Amino acid sequence: MTTPVSQEVTDLLLAWGQGDDSALEKLLPLVYDELRRLAHHYMGGEHAGHTLQTTALVNEAYLRLIDSSRVRWQNRTHFFAVSAQLMRRVLVDSARSRNYRKRGGGGIQVSLDQALEVSAERGRELIALDEALTALAASDERASRVVELRYFGGLSLEETAEVLQVSSETVRRDWNWAKVWLVREISGESREEP
Repeated sequence: MTTPVSQEVTDLLLAWGQGDDSALEKLLPLVYDELRRLAHHYMGGEHAGHTLQTTALVNEAYLRLIDSSRVRWQNRTHFFAVSAQLMRRVLVDSARSRNYRKRGGGGIQVSLDQALEVSAERGRELIALDEALTALAASDERASRVVELRYFGGLSLEETAEVLQVSSETVRRDWNWAKVWLVREISGESREEP
């Protein structure tokens, strides 16, 4: 059953998609808390000294959302799925930027042990996952979207099925298969059977 707020979000998204800029102004207060929850979920996996804060992640994703006005919004769930994808991109871009930065670069001083355990490992993990998801998308686009929506977007099986317009059972199969595929890809194991 659709709640009145969910329906209002969907109506505003559709109006915004049709060029009504005032709908965007009305939309933000309705979705802001959920965007912060998503960002907080993402930031929970980041190291304590991460330069990007929850609010900044929400703002960056929101700016990218505004630039994606050509998206044909389906509903509230679709909006949050796209938001989750954009937050993932912001964090991956940030991790790549940290990894490419030259030594010194205005950073704070920490011991070598602290730096190794906090920054580099998390950045490498996020980049490895992003690269594995990109490889998965080349092999199976829908399975890659399932992982993105479930893992990064926090959507349930049913919500993911709704966004992708497939059955919940199809999402469950794709989810199970993709998890195994990603573990093998990230760990470097061969994907071919012996």
